[in-house]
Amino acid sequence: MLRISKLTDYATVILGALSERPAELLSAPELAERTGIGLPTVSKLLKELQRATLVRSTRGSRGGYQLARPPHEISAAEIIDAVEGPVALTECASDHGNCDIEASCSVGHSWQQVSLAIRRSLQEVRLTSLIAHDATVKTPDLRSALGGGWQPLTRA
Repeated sequence: MLRISKLTDYATVILGALSERPAELLSAPELAERTGIGLPTVSKLLKELQRATLVRSTRGSRGGYQLARPPHEISAAEIIDAVEGPVALTECASDHGNCDIEASCSVGHSWQQVSLAIRRSLQEVRLTSLIAHDATVKTPDLRSALGGGWQPLTRA
């Protein structure tokens, strides 16, 4: 089963809380209180989100965090990348390419296409859609994400 981690879910909740007050700087303790997420987890995620340039921080007694960009410019793919690293369904679909049978594998290219389609779809989903209480997330068309080159996976 494909599943994002609880930390990625929490990161989205934190970004949502920041998007509710875009002009304000919110401290880690304020965000922990608003979201109900423990302060150590909030602090850890804020560091990761800052490293990924999704949030920016201001130091000092009146410092805190705010979104680095408007919520409609932040994609689900960026949030996942910030917390979990790039989306890759299989080892050969990641940037690492550490598969022992990669040279003789007959399905690696197909899994790379699937990973790419999922990545493109996640790039289309915006933070505004993820945090909307009354809206539904538009389901991306995986066939178009593959550039029209979608082919069902079959075994030879």
